[in-house]
Amino acid sequence: MKQIYNLKILLIVIILLGSFNVNSQNNETMLPYNEIPDHPETYTAGAVVARMIDGLGFRFYWATEGLIDTDLAYQPSEDSRSTYQTIEHIYALSNTILNAALRKENQSFNTSDLDYKTLRSQTLINLKTAADILRKTSDLTNHNLKFSNREVPFWFNINGPISDAIWHSGQIASFRRASGNPISNKVNHFTGTVKPKS
Repeated sequence: MKQIYNLKILLIVIILLGSFNVNSQNNETMLPYNEIPDHPETYTAGAVVARMIDGLGFRFYWATEGLIDTDLAYQPSEDSRSTYQTIEHIYALSNTILNAALRKENQSFNTSDLDYKTLRSQTLINLKTAADILRKTSDLTNHNLKFSNREVPFWFNINGPISDAIWHSGQIASFRRASGNPISNKVNHFTGTVKPKS
């Protein structure tokens, strides 16, 4: 009788652990920027920059949502980046944006071992982390861009990596339309929302 009781307890523990594992996997697949976060109540320098990054994150999320191999391989000409290479570039830009938020120096890194899903998810996480830090920041002079041989004011983050990543997200949107897989028409870039499926 005691063995049956112990077996029941063991089965309950296994079922509970399995459900926790499924829930944690579902949480891992919940990426930021499916919709844009609520805007702050007040305007500050950090809040405005964070909102720009949120807008970038939302555009990147939907520009890269549901891409297939044909889309990733698409390139409009031989001397231009493919969609996949453009995603790699935006990932690199997101690291620069995040490093400024973290007040860290930029280091070179290799993306050759990262697949599309990893590049996409890490880019979105980088952008959300940077936006959340900068949203609470009152003085952006503490978040200059740092490179091994120089440091430049935060202004260059706005007209450099942030603007560049927005530009390239638009390219991906155009590329995927050309490869036959346009962005969902339920996405509203003005409001940063998505219409519910009917």
